[in-house]
Amino acid sequence: MSLTVQGDLTRALARRRGACALIAIKARSRCKTRLAGALDDRARVELVRSMLAAVVAAVGNAQAVHQTIIVSPERDQVPAEIPVLADTGESLNVALAQAHGMLRELGCGEIVVLPADLPGITAAEIDTLVSAARTGGFSIAPDAGGTGTNALCIVSIQPFEFQFGPDSQHLHLQEARRLGLTPQIVRLPGLELDIDSPSDLDLLGEQPWRILRRA
Repeated sequence: MSLTVQGDLTRALARRRGACALIAIKARSRCKTRLAGALDDRARVELVRSMLAAVVAAVGNAQAVHQTIIVSPERDQVPAEIPVLADTGESLNVALAQAHGMLRELGCGEIVVLPADLPGITAAEIDTLVSAARTGGFSIAPDAGGTGTNALCIVSIQPFEFQFGPDSQHLHLQEARRLGLTPQIVRLPGLELDIDSPSDLDLLGEQPWRILRRA
């Protein structure tokens, strides 16, 4: 993180109180490669950008969130007013741990972690996730399959070992309990719907990018 970004974040966090949202996304050209059979490269990148924009908009309208931060190796089309923390490419979990540590040092004790592929997410759902975490220190939104993690919120100044990957819901719950937190599970439609496979594309309805779908 550059000194300029750190300075901007320090000033922003000093003015605001509430949760900080970390939205993680890879380089756009490397996202959603499993959709390559259904979308050409241009359509896939357009879809990725569209979903990220939807998540950013929902976070921006959430009452409980007062700072949005992108964790990524590139800025791409992220608005200039949103800080981008560098993902060095080691792993998503390492990048999130580094970002979480930096935010704790800057005094932010409420962290919402979101992926960039939740096209149906709403501000109200994010507020519900944060509210649930405030009761026990931790909340988690599983994916539709009930084994993965589509979002989580940590209300704690302790370091948290992120466990994104196979069986992440169970591992995140285990980590929260290790820290003495009381997990709350939040199941809401916009938090459950992520886009990983070609069959998931049909759940999006009629979107402008669909005209680019492969025949």
